[in-house]
Amino acid sequence: MFSDTHFHFQKMAQQCKNGVEVLSLMAQNNCFFGLDIGTNSDDLLERQSFCEQTIAQITNHSLAEKARDFLYFSAGIWPDVDSIHDRINKMNELKNQINIANQNEDDTLHRKIIAVGECGLDHHWNPSGEDGRDINDFDKKTYEGERELFQMQIELARELNLPVIVHSRDAFEDTLDCINNMNYHNGIIHCYSYGLEEAKKFLDKGWYISLSGSVTYTKKSKLEEMNEFLKYIPNDRILCETDAPYLAPVPLRGNPNNPTFVEHTYKYVAAARNQSVAELCHIVDQNIKTLFRI
Repeated sequence: MFSDTHFHFQKMAQQCKNGVEVLSLMAQNNCFFGLDIGTNSDDLLERQSFCEQTIAQITNHSLAEKARDFLYFSAGIWPDVDSIHDRINKMNELKNQINIANQNEDDTLHRKIIAVGECGLDHHWNPSGEDGRDINDFDKKTYEGERELFQMQIELARELNLPVIVHSRDAFEDTLDCINNMNYHNGIIHCYSYGLEEAKKFLDKGWYISLSGSVTYTKKSKLEEMNEFLKYIPNDRILCETDAPYLAPVPLRGNPNNPTFVEHTYKYVAAARNQSVAELCHIVDQNIKTLFRI
């Protein structure tokens, strides 16, 4: 139960020192699927090695094997300014990492690259935040370069026949324009943060909508609007995630997030959609099987 389609395991485990505990609990809860997400061109092999080392510390052999079975990986480049400006070299580095991982037949984790991303567009200006993004950094050259970096990764996904994990924040129109330009509609709009009308545009193209703990932050004045949105998402296009270590759901908001907390998001979404939690879990797992062909 409680698959998680988006988390950053190494960052979470190093921050909270609880990687073994988290993977063990996920295994105990019979987690079907967990997707560890890449953000840097050179992080794939390091993330896979870190996860393998963590699994090796699980003393219960059965739980360790379950963790190895449910854990999968993506590889992608988040649109930080340095990567945008050096996008040709960064893309070559990303492709090299994927090639090395795919050629490693001795380690099951290294063969489980099932998506490209997260990649996309971010126009949320927060100079004092962790990402330090400032509108002043985004001149025309950088703006166009960000779009190009995103589209280069969509093309890579097409070449590899893999889904795309899309990051889109305060950039709906540009995101839609990029994916329409590439005409490759295969993947997830992760940590969905727009409204119902915007969702319809993505859904009409065949994209999946992934819901994070942020849906549980909805103010009372917006509950009706949120419930309408959650009910609208078709059963065959809905997913749930944590984006751990970020966006811990209520009642754990403010704490470092981890994949075991995704249960609270499932419960919130299921209640809004008048579904049982078990039913929603089954629906999400079926969507995961379809999207990732596992």
